Amino acid sequence: MDALLHVLHTLWSFFIILSVIVFIHEFGHYIIAKWCKVKITAFSIGFGKELTGWNDRSGTRWKISILPLGGYVKMFGDSSAASTADADAIEHMSAEEKKLTFYHKPLYKKAAIVAAGPLANFLLTIVIFTYFIMTTGLPSADPIVGQVLPDSPAQAAGLQAGDRIVKINEDAVGSFNDIPYLISTNLGTPVTLLVQRGNKELSVVLTPKEVEDDDGLGNKIKHPLIGIKSADIKYEDVGPARALGEAVRRTYLICTSTLKVVGQMITGKRGAQDLKGPIGIAQLSGQATGKDFHTALWLIAMLSANLGLVNLFPIPLLDGGHLAYYAAEALSGRPLAQRVQEYGFRVGFVILFTLMAFTLVNDLSKLF
Repeated sequence: MDALLHVLHTLWSFFIILSVIVFIHEFGHYIIAKWCKVKITAFSIGFGKELTGWNDRSGTRWKISILPLGGYVKMFGDSSAASTADADAIEHMSAEEKKLTFYHKPLYKKAAIVAAGPLANFLLTIVIFTYFIMTTGLPSADPIVGQVLPDSPAQAAGLQAGDRIVKINEDAVGSFNDIPYLISTNLGTPVTLLVQRGNKELSVVLTPKEVEDDDGLGNKIKHPLIGIKSADIKYEDVGPARALGEAVRRTYLICTSTLKVVGQMITGKRGAQDLKGPIGIAQLSGQATGKDFHTALWLIAMLSANLGLVNLFPIPLLDGGHLAYYAAEALSGRPLAQRVQEYGFRVGFVILFTLMAFTLVNDLSKLF
């Protein structure tokens, strides 16, 4: 019975957390489309057969569907949830009806509608981080070494207490908390520190040590460690403006770190074993909701930022693929040939299906 309750809790947590993130993403598309006077025929959380739904006054069908792995906004004149135009239907529309279709909107409005989904995800992450900073305070610690751990890369490289870390590689270090973010992609690869020691600036090269730790949810994760501690960390109460600025900066750091990791996977410098699919995300969701509300919020923020970023990748079927088509159209002065777009969508489907299958196998191998 305990095992069954655990599975049900995990599935329910996965549905709730993913639904929040997907709803925000699709609502971004929806609200900008409405502002651009595009008629919306359906707003769905999930794919496949409808479980429940209702119609609003404008004729939009709001529904929850059986497969909770995403969602979509279907616009007037679309032939499917993938926002491909229904050419036959559009051809027989009146001039007034065509004005309500996504297909007949100016290029800049199409781009705005498509980009609004990922931007809404970034906004959700920023709002959650702003809430955390406003309620718990902002960790205030200069990037000054307080202690060098024995037998660590920092000790081997000659770092000393009192050293101020100015840069990591080419990135400026504003606070001690920036350091874990900026070295997070350096598993087994050297990192260059620009260090201020007294009136001198030194360039120090070291290779972070790979350590295995608990992620706070009971999972073992690997991360790089250089072996230093801060002299003193205080939590400072800050106003909304500063909290918002810091939330934007943290969201940016998450996205840049993710891009570096993806680049390392593509070039073979990092394995893809840490990629999580639906099962892995479901496990994390169950663990997060089982711990406390703040942990669940933190997971939503992280997943939302990554969903927004991944959706901007220039892969057909993703929002970034559509934006790439619009960029090509803006440069050439005419839309890409329909056949070219169709082949692109097929390639995009193969890429996404392969990635989904890989992450599913990855999840199952860890589970069993």
